[in-house]
Amino acid sequence: MISSKLPDVGTTIFTTMSQLAAETGAINLSQGFPDFDGPQALREAVGRHVMAGHNQYAPMTGLPQLREAIAAKVERLYGRRVDAAAEVTVTPGATQAIFCAIQAVVGAGDEVIVFDPCYDSYDPAVRLAGGRCVHLPLTLPDFAIDWQRLAEAIGPRTRMIVLNTPHNPSGTLLERSDLERLAELIRERDIWLLSDEVYEHLVFDGREHASVLRHDELYARAFVVSSFGKTYHVTGWKTGYVVAPAALTAELRKVHQYVSFTGVTPLQWALADFMLAHPEHLDELPAFYQAKRDLFCDLLAGSRLGFTRAAGTYFQLADYSAIRPDLDDVAMAEWLTRVHGVAAIPISVFYQQPPAGLRLVRFCFAKREETLREAAQRLCAI
Repeated sequence: MISSKLPDVGTTIFTTMSQLAAETGAINLSQGFPDFDGPQALREAVGRHVMAGHNQYAPMTGLPQLREAIAAKVERLYGRRVDAAAEVTVTPGATQAIFCAIQAVVGAGDEVIVFDPCYDSYDPAVRLAGGRCVHLPLTLPDFAIDWQRLAEAIGPRTRMIVLNTPHNPSGTLLERSDLERLAELIRERDIWLLSDEVYEHLVFDGREHASVLRHDELYARAFVVSSFGKTYHVTGWKTGYVVAPAALTAELRKVHQYVSFTGVTPLQWALADFMLAHPEHLDELPAFYQAKRDLFCDLLAGSRLGFTRAAGTYFQLADYSAIRPDLDDVAMAEWLTRVHGVAAIPISVFYQQPPAGLRLVRFCFAKREETLREAAQRLCAI
């Protein structure tokens, strides 16, 4: 008999809901991926590099040209000059980057503080490292950090704190003042940070992304993770990266080299080319996704769903209390999919212990206009 290291882990809700959407023909607003392609110039660059013979292993740390482009982006947007050779690592996806960062510094008996609702890969990665997650709920309805509760949770075994901004699933943002409070709280402690910033460019209404990369004190102890898939509409490319101080990067790479060794070479070449030729893509991305958010929310105004417009990411939470308060959110997501043809994600799956009476589902609005219009029409008819 197999003795499972993750006995309570099954198929993720994202796989389950996407499969149910496919089986029922529902519009899939559940799993977070666009139903449109990435930029044509980016896609054409892949073929060009495949035909040019760039098909063998890239360096373990990532293609030098891509790491240089990342370093240039970090300096331009966040004012931090990082060493592309010593502080930037390209990985096959942000989830792998998160896993490697956790394995690099978390050991048996260590505690890692995460804020619920949180991305589902954090806890298993910590447990596989021999550690234990301490789940702290964000305050409702604004999904803010309870600073008193965080202060009380930090103890001698606390090894890492995981941040996520812009936040999945709520779409909320940390502010610069939050980073200052965190710095003050951990200043005299030996605690590492993992800052999951995969939606860094999806920030709306003129607000600024409060990256840990902007904060000298916090960056000195942080792994900062981002995703090309989210930024360039190519989630299936599974390419991300980590920016971290040289000493932390060295430890991360010790793990990364034995997990995947390197990422896909022609994709890295294509991304490096596109970043150099089209820096405006990053500047235009907030308005691009804000227009989709606003369209979807404007269309939902005629529904019985309650919502506050997301400040970031490409997800929109909706309260369904006025429609089916008798259903928990997992049952509601299935009902929406089977009966009304729109797939969503229940929020309770992002919690270790979901709050009683939680009646929220998450919709992905990284979709074509016609997809959003048809989905909203179905939702407004309920």
